[in-house]
Amino acid sequence: MTDPKPGSITEAEAIERAKQGDEAAFEILYHLHKRRVYSLCLRMLSNPAQAEDLAQEAFLQLFRKISTFRGESAFSTWLHRMTVNVVLMQLRKKGLPLVSLEETLETEEETPKKELGAQDVKLTGSIDRLQLQRAIDRLPPGYKTVFVLHDVEGFEHNEIAELVGCSIGNSKSQLHKARLKLRDYLKFMRAEKAGNT
Repeated sequence: MTDPKPGSITEAEAIERAKQGDEAAFEILYHLHKRRVYSLCLRMLSNPAQAEDLAQEAFLQLFRKISTFRGESAFSTWLHRMTVNVVLMQLRKKGLPLVSLEETLETEEETPKKELGAQDVKLTGSIDRLQLQRAIDRLPPGYKTVFVLHDVEGFEHNEIAELVGCSIGNSKSQLHKARLKLRDYLKFMRAEKAGNT
């Protein structure tokens, strides 16, 4: 079997070849998904070095488990869930602080084209994002985990319950409490800001 080059085979072909042990095909999958996996780890950990380590761990898991991928969901969805599991397992072991919503790396195709002289939307909302980030950072770890998995990453409560090891009701309760706390924190921050001006 010849070494596939990026772009020379489809993702589906790379997956099938990687299942058969083709290292070059696995390398193609790595290059296709490395930025997304790292970005997800960084959002959950807020620490670039830890995010890099766990992104590598996620790809090691992928290398070990790619043969179990059955194609019932998109490969990127399957890899996303595997990555979340790797991060959550590490957080359980180490008791590390969770989640930052810092700007993550964007690929060229994901980066909006900028027009010179146009209003910078990212800059306009940066104060609001900073306040939201500070409020999220103040959440207790359990609230923060469920909030990020549900409201940021888009997981459903049944998926969160399975990932975190709690009941669906507990996930819903934690999310509700997290949102209430965030609302209170943000009100307090606005009032504090208004009092300082």
